[in-house]
Amino acid sequence: MTTQPDLLYSEEEDALRAAVRDLLTDHCDPAAVLARIASDTPHDRSLWRTLAQSMGLAGLLVPESFGGQGATHREAAVVLEELGRSVAPVPYLTSAVVATEALLACGGEEAAGLLAQLASGQTVATLAVGPAARPGGAHPVVRHEQGALHGELTAVADAAVADVLLVPARDGGLYAVNTEVVTVTPKVSLDLTRPLAALTFSGAPGRRLTDDAGPAVQRALRTGAGLLASEQLGLADRCLTETVRYLKERRQFNRPVGGFQALKHRLAGLWLEIAGLRAAARNAADTLATGSEDTDLAVAVAQAYAAPVAVRAAEEALQLHGGIGMTWEHPVHLYLKRAKADSIAYGTAGGHRAAVAELADLRAP
Repeated sequence: MTTQPDLLYSEEEDALRAAVRDLLTDHCDPAAVLARIASDTPHDRSLWRTLAQSMGLAGLLVPESFGGQGATHREAAVVLEELGRSVAPVPYLTSAVVATEALLACGGEEAAGLLAQLASGQTVATLAVGPAARPGGAHPVVRHEQGALHGELTAVADAAVADVLLVPARDGGLYAVNTEVVTVTPKVSLDLTRPLAALTFSGAPGRRLTDDAGPAVQRALRTGAGLLASEQLGLADRCLTETVRYLKERRQFNRPVGGFQALKHRLAGLWLEIAGLRAAARNAADTLATGSEDTDLAVAVAQAYAAPVAVRAAEEALQLHGGIGMTWEHPVHLYLKRAKADSIAYGTAGGHRAAVAELADLRAP
């Protein structure tokens, strides 16, 4: 008999959420994020140290035998919800989730050593694939010749803050490369809280992690896509909450704008969409945590649904904030840009809908 998943938050998950939200409230308010992305150092290294080292969140998915917390994807999803709510400029998704999952699939002493470093928060890693790389796609573009890596990648998320790059090569292997031997060129990206960088490998030495990078890369991208939905959930929920709060305060014709029936209908419709997104995101996290045979389908469903809802929530927030929402100084722009960037990360909604059709045997005639 199939056991029905429990998608409600446990007491431990609620406690984790409260701890992360308290930290972000104190150290990641919108004004601070706006000021940081206007500087030359968009990543908040101080916040990352607190999250990764003091709270131990960088090692949530790392087994205790490697120095991690030995938690599940459900707990990581809760952290990502809160990071999405604050549009926090930290490399949690790329390092603590995607790179960690790739290393977990490798095995061997080299991967184990890197896992321990990532779990401690002292090292940041990123999987060297394009931002739109999706599960099931072809990714390697870097060549491995005579013990060194050659080639270019035009855009890799959080590469500028990474200490180690996990590079899938054309020979089928996955290599760990220190960023100090790679030319890292920052690129102007839409979402400045998760900046992109171009990578040039000109004979960069790499340590082979596995001879078959395929399973590791696919595991990492599938997990990244599945848990990205939780980040999008947190973002959408925050946009709705702040919009409702603002409309209760803003007045026209001597009454709160939020009392107008047309706006109530728009917000009610958005609330229903976010409720659906919460169910899809929680289901994806739960299937990843339990290793369910339905994981591929759950992840594809979550991403097919998450991106449009997150973008719509951010767009509605900007429009319903009126003139103040159009100013560059208002944080709603942070949410809209993150939502737009997330909509192509780890595959587009259209690509995931096609995957759902394939997995559910609903191909077009």
